[in-house]
Amino acid sequence: MFKSGDKVTSEKRTPELDAGKHWRAKLGFILMSTDLAAESDFYELVPDGVGVHITRLKTEDFTTNETLARHIDTMAEAAARLQPDVRPDVISYHCTSGSIVNGEQRVMHEILKGAPYTQPMTLVTSVVHALHTLSIKKIVVGTPYIDEINTAEAEFFTTKEFEIIDIQGLNLTTGIEFGQLTPAYIKAFALEIDHPDAEAIFLSCSGIRAIEVIQEIEDATGKPVITSNQAQMWSCLRRAGIDDEIKGYGKIFELPG
Repeated sequence: MFKSGDKVTSEKRTPELDAGKHWRAKLGFILMSTDLAAESDFYELVPDGVGVHITRLKTEDFTTNETLARHIDTMAEAAARLQPDVRPDVISYHCTSGSIVNGEQRVMHEILKGAPYTQPMTLVTSVVHALHTLSIKKIVVGTPYIDEINTAEAEFFTTKEFEIIDIQGLNLTTGIEFGQLTPAYIKAFALEIDHPDAEAIFLSCSGIRAIEVIQEIEDATGKPVITSNQAQMWSCLRRAGIDDEIKGYGKIFELPG
């Protein structure tokens, strides 16, 4: 029995260690401070044995090309904070429009400055990866953004040789508003903008609650639906060597990539 003033002396033991809870892979994500949807989506999508490590950029709750461009200033610092002792297999900047405004290669370069051991990624790189894997060329795009961002997004996908049948934004400006869009409205919006010539529907933005209605939209349209958070998780898992099929979140999760 320990008495005040005693010195604790533990017996010698050989602790049993394994690869830890996240023995299959570890994924790191750099989120905007205003994102209300992505974190919970990741934990809903991630398979057993895979770790999700998150840090956030301090960002303004007013989304324009100008404010998105400022994300790059602290990208390397954010990457360096992402569990450097466990070294995530992939670290991705998790902002669709920010990836476009700042440029994929520039973002990846900054991530590698902070975490030189990882595979750097951006969210929009994941979307392109998913669309290519599905052999999609013609898309309609729905976003919550203002039109200066929608224009930049349309230009980006055009340079990637996709045909934009239509792109429609909701002209919301804050991350809080993005996160308050109801899944039912997102579904109705997707069905409204669908077009007979479109091969897939892309719902852009990490901050909207779109994964909840992916399967419903696919069932209604007979077309693949890509959302930012779904594509991000799928692509990062595949790059980390995790090929699990995850039911209920769209056709893309049936494919290894």
